[in-house]
Amino acid sequence: MNERDLKGYIRTVADFPSPGIQFRDITSLLEAPAAFAATCAALSTHAVQFAPRQLIAIDSRGFVFASPMALEAGLPLYLARKSGKLPGSVRSETYELEYGEATLELQSQSSLQGRIVIVDDLIATGGTVMACVRLLQRYWGFCPEQILVLAVIDLPDLGGSRRLREAGCSVQTLMSFEGH
Repeated sequence: MNERDLKGYIRTVADFPSPGIQFRDITSLLEAPAAFAATCAALSTHAVQFAPRQLIAIDSRGFVFASPMALEAGLPLYLARKSGKLPGSVRSETYELEYGEATLELQSQSSLQGRIVIVDDLIATGGTVMACVRLLQRYWGFCPEQILVLAVIDLPDLGGSRRLREAGCSVQTLMSFEGH
């Protein structure tokens, strides 16, 4: 199964969570074991080509894809979680949402260095991933060239992947959907 075939496993739900939104649902992909395996294999191939030292998974759907990738590549996996979900000392970054703000956190003791891949299911406006990038830059000294953002789906009309590239990060997705 190639990457183009995987797009057929993404279900579109009209008017969710609000009128006019075309929600791209990955659960239909997860319910098809061969498609899920092919997705993880394709993501792993892109990650390995970048030669990272570790992976970061974005809460929560990024966990689903990054976990098998980390096992296959033999790389440590770090979790970027929503505020209040990680024990101990954390580093945090607050970012804007359409109707408020949210905070993303990484554990302070995480020994992050070298090249890194940030994994999520979808890139929309890019706000959550940019918060993760800023965390890596501010607290661990990463420069954008050391970061690959890897996602299953890109929604280019919302501009997130463009913003990430403009910030100097590499971005790779398996498929894109026009319209949102």
